[in-house]
Amino acid sequence: MRSPAATADADRGRLLSGYALTAAAYTIFGLIGALVRMTTAPESVVLVIRMGLAAVILAGLFARRGLFADLRRPGVASRLLLMGALDASALMLFFIALRLTGVAVGMFLLFAAPVYVAFAAPRIFHQATDRVVFGALPLALVGLGFILVPGLTAEGLRVSALGLVAGVSGGVIFAAFLIVAKLLTRRVSNATFLVSECVLDTLFIAPLALWQWSGVAFRLTLHDLAVSVVLGVVCTALAYSLWFEGLRRVRVQHASIIGYLEPVTAPLYAYVLLAERPAGWALLGGALILGAGALIVLFGRSDVEAVPG
Repeated sequence: MRSPAATADADRGRLLSGYALTAAAYTIFGLIGALVRMTTAPESVVLVIRMGLAAVILAGLFARRGLFADLRRPGVASRLLLMGALDASALMLFFIALRLTGVAVGMFLLFAAPVYVAFAAPRIFHQATDRVVFGALPLALVGLGFILVPGLTAEGLRVSALGLVAGVSGGVIFAAFLIVAKLLTRRVSNATFLVSECVLDTLFIAPLALWQWSGVAFRLTLHDLAVSVVLGVVCTALAYSLWFEGLRRVRVQHASIIGYLEPVTAPLYAYVLLAERPAGWALLGGALILGAGALIVLFGRSDVEAVPG
């Protein structure tokens, strides 16, 4: 039997590995924006190719692990279906917000999701909010604001009522997706979650992709396909695998705050791949977000949620 000290060390090691996995995933997710901008295809078409390819890759990797054995458990199939619908809806609403309000407003509204998670998670998981969240979350939000300052203060900033509704709704739905995903970490294997996520996203977004494809005069080039392969293999199959395993080990509030690494790394990828120099505001905002992440890693408490069945 392990001593209390050994148990505490093991719990702390599991927690730190969860933070590392989650941070790695969101660092990879930050690459998505720059890659999508390197293609000529509509975002929904790229997304369907990306998710469909990832589904094939993951299904091949996990083919021998009894991919859908978890579906026989009560409530699992319905939760997986809900998870896919939430993720696809959040993505589509985010696209609408980007078109109607611009990148800065759309990003800010989507990344308000951790605020909703912070309010909802304690009630769903029957666990008091970790005190470090009250310091780290506002710091991360201020950092995000600094990153988006050029877009939020630009002349001609669009404020569309429909865009704002889409953006806020997308943020709320994305928060719900994070919570459902956390609930599923105790019910399904990585293989079942990842393949289901990619297959369901592909199916839900395919109608929009077909509609956009038919309505826009474009030709899918080899360059588009190459970028889509990178998105599918690296930014989806690999990144989602890291993310889900990390989510198993940490509180969902902590994971959502670490998610602010995505807008921190996105300007860096844009600089490397698109030669877009990040503004000084972005560097300051990134420093604040890294500080928020450091607070979580240094002072965050272990994941001991009593997840409802």
